[in-house]
Amino acid sequence: MDAPYGPPETDGPLLVIVDGANVVGSRPDGWWRDRRGAAERLRDRLAAEGLPGRAGPVEIVLVLEGAARGVPSVPGVRVEEAPGSGDDRIVELAAGNTHRARLVVTADRELRRRVTDLGADVTGPCAVLG
Repeated sequence: MDAPYGPPETDGPLLVIVDGANVVGSRPDGWWRDRRGAAERLRDRLAAEGLPGRAGPVEIVLVLEGAARGVPSVPGVRVEEAPGSGDDRIVELAAGNTHRARLVVTADRELRRRVTDLGADVTGPCAVLG
């Protein structure tokens, strides 16, 4: 079940952790021909639009893996490169920030289960893609 972006902030702005591979892969727009370029476009969209429908500050972390690695952070979006599994890195980020509200953007069922077990909220790719 998608939550309405978590409980009130406890220690800092809402932490939005975006599963880059899953969000990019949710639309058949040719992303597989240029995974890094697709990740850069997602990063730029997140930097420009933030989290649509969310008033107030958010901290956005875009987790990338595989061929999408090498995309730098920009103001408004911190890029985290997963040394292995992107899902494992997302879980680490969610687990390391239990003192604040967290929202993970993914459609991956197993990842959703893992992060909700840690108290994070989840939403699907449409939350950032419209």
